[in-house]
Amino acid sequence: MHHSTLSNQPGTSGDATANTANANPTPAIPRVLSIAGTDPSGGAGQTADLKSIAAAGGYGMSVITALVSQNTHGVQAIEEIDHDFVRKQFDSVFGDVTVDAIKIGMLGDAATVALVREALRDNPAPVVVLDPVMVSSSGHRLLEEDAEDAVRGLVADVDVITPNVPELAVLTGKDAATDYDAAVAQAQPLARENDTIVIVKGGHLSGERADNAVVYPDGRVDRVPTYRIDTRNTHGTGCSLSSALATRMGLGEDAGTALRWSTRWLHEAIENGEKLQVGDGTGFGPVDHSHRSRRLEQVASSEIWPHLRGELPEGQGYAAAPTPHLEPAGPHTRRLWELTGQVWQEIMELPFIRGLASGRLPEEDFNFYLAQDALYLNRYSRALAELSTKAPDSAGQVMWANSAAGCIEGEAELHRSWLKGRGIEDASANPVAPSPVTLAYTNFLVATAAVEPYVCGVAGVLPCFWLYAEIGLELTRANHDAHPFKAWLDTYADEEFLSGAREAIQRTEAAFEAASEEEREAATSAYLNAAVYEREFFDQADRRW
Repeated sequence: MHHSTLSNQPGTSGDATANTANANPTPAIPRVLSIAGTDPSGGAGQTADLKSIAAAGGYGMSVITALVSQNTHGVQAIEEIDHDFVRKQFDSVFGDVTVDAIKIGMLGDAATVALVREALRDNPAPVVVLDPVMVSSSGHRLLEEDAEDAVRGLVADVDVITPNVPELAVLTGKDAATDYDAAVAQAQPLARENDTIVIVKGGHLSGERADNAVVYPDGRVDRVPTYRIDTRNTHGTGCSLSSALATRMGLGEDAGTALRWSTRWLHEAIENGEKLQVGDGTGFGPVDHSHRSRRLEQVASSEIWPHLRGELPEGQGYAAAPTPHLEPAGPHTRRLWELTGQVWQEIMELPFIRGLASGRLPEEDFNFYLAQDALYLNRYSRALAELSTKAPDSAGQVMWANSAAGCIEGEAELHRSWLKGRGIEDASANPVAPSPVTLAYTNFLVATAAVEPYVCGVAGVLPCFWLYAEIGLELTRANHDAHPFKAWLDTYADEEFLSGAREAIQRTEAAFEAASEEEREAATSAYLNAAVYEREFFDQADRRW
């Protein structure tokens, strides 16, 4: 009896005849049941499941199958729970709550497996994901032989299984795979014979990449790229991935889409786990399940930027600006650069910028950035054209006009070449909608150039020259012929762009010199506003998933 067929084909969201949950096949907040053991240290088991479900957008519930005494050093003791009490937990949940997705973890013994199969038969749910907890990360077998056989039988009753590489070997009766292709090859007959999707996880393999994969019963493979992180904070990663996956599928996502979201989320959670400082540091610490939520909460704040409150970042604990690659043209532009220190540091620490430097930035993020940048350039050129009409001398008029036409067209050509080479429509010819960040930034630039004094408009566009040049020159240190983003890095560090940036700095210095003190302060705020918008613009690709 196969539990359901929704996950065997991408894009489906449930069997509309299964149970009352299917009256709403794509709930706004899926109700997800975790069937698992405990972890008093909070990193794995039912505790990790509930954290992961919440992070992925669901409402978590749990049926406890075993009381486990464990921490970052491993399992110290396991206390079995009376099977009749396990059954009563199922009765309590299913008797009162509609369940949209189920994640199954540690089951302990064959009798508990039988109880779970009975519960699934009597209370079918649209999505069931099994994390077959059979072998620990260190390679220790966690189940008795009869329980292992029972878990093998359960595989055909669920929609998705998420074994680690050693567990995949146990399920298939093979030696553990040593590379991605071998693991996929092991998973394909398992998926076919059980009519069940198998998630191949690359965490136990070696090498720079730790790609995951969705292996469908018909043999198709959907590869989900990710990079390995050098860390000891991997406690509970299996529990966490499977719970997030179940939740995203409970939202109506197909297995591939759900695994992409879950993989990115878990990568961030692993990357930031060490900051939790849970454990004595000699074991395997937990991941930070809430890092993404806190990050998005922070960027969603409507707190007024300090410089708009009259708190220019001088001597207030803000980061000092580094020595710029492009020299200021005088005291006014020198002060502007010195005020850029904090936002410069924040930009250089963004995952997007770090990914550009390392070449590990997901291509989908770069594609999103380029599509938005094409929309940005279209409006940015209008701001430059406005400055051309306001410039106090013919040389300035020509400079801003040339920037609007020549430099922008060169950047737009980079966008077209990159996107076309990847089968993506030219965003400048057939634009997608601007994001809220892009819209706010470009509206600010055009309005500042059109309505405010000339010096404010010049200061507003300066970060797109100077900051971009400084970032390009900084990142070019990591550039090489095989770098996946070499063309972009080359463009913003080549002499033509740098020459334009130097002239923009000189024009800004001259405009400040000719302005009143009141206009200079307004222009300083315009510059800092634009610098913060640059930070937001770079960061937005990492916020959208």
